[in-house]
Amino acid sequence: MSKIVPFKAVRPTPDKVGLVTCRNYDDYSSAELAAWLSFNPYSFLHVIHPAYVHSQKITLDKRFKGVAHKYQDFKNDGVFVEETKPVFFVYEIQTKTNSFTGIVAGTSIDDYKNNVIKKHEDTLQYRVELFKDYLHQTGFNTEPVLITYPDNISINQWISEKKKSIPIYNYTTTNKEKHQLWKIDNDAEIQWLQQQFDQIPELYIADGHHRSASAELLYDEFKTAGNENLNYFMSFLIAESEVKIYEFNRIIRDLNGHDVNAFLAQLGEHFIIKNKEQELWKPQSKFEFGMYLDGNFYALFYKLENKNPTILENLDAQILYDNVLQPLLGIEDLRNDERIEYIPGKQSILTIKELIDEGEFEVGFMLFPSDISEIKALADNNLIMPPKSTYIEPKFRSGLMVYEL
Repeated sequence: MSKIVPFKAVRPTPDKVGLVTCRNYDDYSSAELAAWLSFNPYSFLHVIHPAYVHSQKITLDKRFKGVAHKYQDFKNDGVFVEETKPVFFVYEIQTKTNSFTGIVAGTSIDDYKNNVIKKHEDTLQYRVELFKDYLHQTGFNTEPVLITYPDNISINQWISEKKKSIPIYNYTTTNKEKHQLWKIDNDAEIQWLQQQFDQIPELYIADGHHRSASAELLYDEFKTAGNENLNYFMSFLIAESEVKIYEFNRIIRDLNGHDVNAFLAQLGEHFIIKNKEQELWKPQSKFEFGMYLDGNFYALFYKLENKNPTILENLDAQILYDNVLQPLLGIEDLRNDERIEYIPGKQSILTIKELIDEGEFEVGFMLFPSDISEIKALADNNLIMPPKSTYIEPKFRSGLMVYEL
């Protein structure tokens, strides 16, 4: 049984929505950021910017309060309006290559605690604490947790019918994405949708493990205050077949003292190696890995020595760690070792080639992306993926929807 609730969203007025919403703050270069802040007075970047500036001079509390004040300014200026009653939304994002449609709703902290909402990633406690403090000081969240549910014919058909009506938002962004939003405020439809999710035994977090963990921590700290909004966190619920999973490829600064020939010889213990020379080769299936080293691309085919691997040992990212990154390259901590960096799989492998050819990195590894069944199997067995195993879309724009706490 999965519980979803409507909520009184705060959102931009339809005439300004295309100007307000923005990508994740960290996605912008300093030049882009300066341009948006200079030339677009409605960008939500103005609201979140105080959390990031003058970090050496101003305490976190003051910076977060700056965010709260800026948000209140936007409300006072009529940039944002609040729903008069709790509602759901159907939201569609069309990128150059994919289309994603899901439901924006409140999901239950109790479900999260009781493992009805399942996790597959570890969280860093300092980041959970930091975002909990941010939520407490600012009093709002605008980044929903991305959650998947099993494909459901009834829900799919209902969404298709909804999309035939006129959306409340229909706009395009400068990165050539089209966004449409439909409001669900009919009581009978709200009740029907809740009943549909009531029949779904489990939901799975695809992206947003730190956000959900922070919401839980905030609830634990302030639940006695009787604030109903703390019992839920905003989520974007999407059918499993709609989510797009990319790999994170790895680039490493050095060979840990090995020369190229010795490194290839040691790789040969666990992989069949084929030199692809200048062919831009990517893995075509599970247990295959691409490698770029010393000006050549290589195909690595795992020998599958372990006849009865666990779910985790069967994961390509874990295979690479267990057989290459840790024993040969000496990388113990995938999250914090400065010798390794990660490139999202949606970027061209030419990016990896260029970074290595420039000399800052010595070797790159390309992985085959995980699928949703692997993520679910790990979550069902309370197992954790290695850090930076998946890059998942869709990505929700900041400022499109605000869940006030």
